[in-house]
Amino acid sequence: MTDTLFLTSEEIDDLASPADYVDAVRDGYRQVGNGAPAFPRQKFFREDPAGMFTSYAALLPDTGAMGGYMYGAGFGSGDGWFMTPLFDAESGEPLALLDGASMNPFKTGAAGAVAVDELARDDASTLAVIGSGPQARGQVHATATVREFSDVRVYSPTRESRAAFADEFDDALEANVTAVDSSSAAIGGADVVITATSASDPVFDGTELDPGTHVTAMGQYQEGKRELDTTTIERATYVPDLRERATYDAGSFLAALEAGAVTEDHIHAELGEIVAGAEPGRTGDDEITLFDSGGTGIETVAAAHMLYERATEAGAGSPISFAPASEALTGKRP
Repeated sequence: MTDTLFLTSEEIDDLASPADYVDAVRDGYRQVGNGAPAFPRQKFFREDPAGMFTSYAALLPDTGAMGGYMYGAGFGSGDGWFMTPLFDAESGEPLALLDGASMNPFKTGAAGAVAVDELARDDASTLAVIGSGPQARGQVHATATVREFSDVRVYSPTRESRAAFADEFDDALEANVTAVDSSSAAIGGADVVITATSASDPVFDGTELDPGTHVTAMGQYQEGKRELDTTTIERATYVPDLRERATYDAGSFLAALEAGAVTEDHIHAELGEIVAGAEPGRTGDDEITLFDSGGTGIETVAAAHMLYERATEAGAGSPISFAPASEALTGKRP
């Protein structure tokens, strides 16, 4: 039997800072940029009761870990459960099983922050956020570790939600954080724009983006739904988390492709290729850059292994046991 560490969301909460997540995820993308395997998510839908079951994985050889996410969202309860199995990439043995809910906004936010660090202008100081939920929080916490923002503007359709978000981050950040009444007011003059919504239609007009803006879009990863309009895709240097995902479930890119505004050659590079130095990131101050984030096993495995190591050092978690196949896979009845 192999002892495997089980970590609850509560045990994970205090193990790492947003900057820790960013460091781990950056290294994960570097490994994938150098050839480590990672693939887009698989999605399985049920209509009655409505829900989605999702899985994705990656193997990070330098980290020495492999694994990913499996989660169900919706269905009869209307809730979600996130499980993160983590394996040793040398022995293949299970290292840990994490309740992956609490880490989700931070590991996803870390991927966005890595993209901002690679693609936004060095002097970026104004941040626009469209969305005010958990994922928007994770993006802002992480992104604030890679750029010094003096001005943050947030818009979401519900006035109370955007006001509460602004109050929360006005206390958490040194920047001046304000709620605004429209997406136009948020993105006008912004150096970095983050969209973290559940919107099915574009949340801003791409003609309103100033030259030199970086956009991180992370709220939609389904054909037929998009946060960004075709103009934004067409104007931007387009960088997905995984190249294969752009033509699989990146709704904004697929809509631009269908409209004939771009071809597959419009994909500049994967984020990992830029982090690894195999492809250039931003090449000019007036360039509009775009990171299309749909969630991958890269940030999941990188963050989970970092948390596993922190938990081991802190003595956190509970042991559970798995029997190896050499013992349990016999075909014999007891």
